[in-house]
Amino acid sequence: MTPHANSTVRDIIEWVVVFAIALAAWMLVRTFVIEPYMVPTGSMENTIEIGDQVFAQKVTTELGQMPQPGEIIVFSNPDASSDHDILVKRVIATAGQTVDLIEGRVYVDGQQLDEPYTQGSSYPLASQAEGVLLSYPYTVPDGCVWVMGDNRENSADSRYFGPVEQSEVIGVVVFRYWPLNRIGTL
Repeated sequence: MTPHANSTVRDIIEWVVVFAIALAAWMLVRTFVIEPYMVPTGSMENTIEIGDQVFAQKVTTELGQMPQPGEIIVFSNPDASSDHDILVKRVIATAGQTVDLIEGRVYVDGQQLDEPYTQGSSYPLASQAEGVLLSYPYTVPDGCVWVMGDNRENSADSRYFGPVEQSEVIGVVVFRYWPLNRIGTL
């Protein structure tokens, strides 16, 4: 081989190695650190609109930490009959806390929540997912969180499918990156 051919082969190998490293780094970041998601429903309006694209950080969930009340999370949909595999909702209560819905308001451990971000009233839903039986007040089981959409009258949430198990929580929403006119932290 000529010196020029050796140089060309080396250049190609270097580029392949650089590409492989970049791909591996991207996969690690996406798997364990942060991942983009598109919001599939209007259940979080006006906080998050249909089609908004958000980043969810996964570090805390990968380390086994429960999301905190008020945080917006991405999780696997517990309702197998739904068209949406991934949902985005706000954490209302965590394991051991008691949720009650009284006259359209949410109470956690007997204290009414101040929820200026919500639309509509927070009543129990008329129907629940198959096999789910909820009555209020409801105590969130160990290893679970209670989630609700901010658009309370248009949200199939824990009132419908029950509490979400920690193992189903994918990440905590930290930033909206699309559309550009709505960019910002959540």
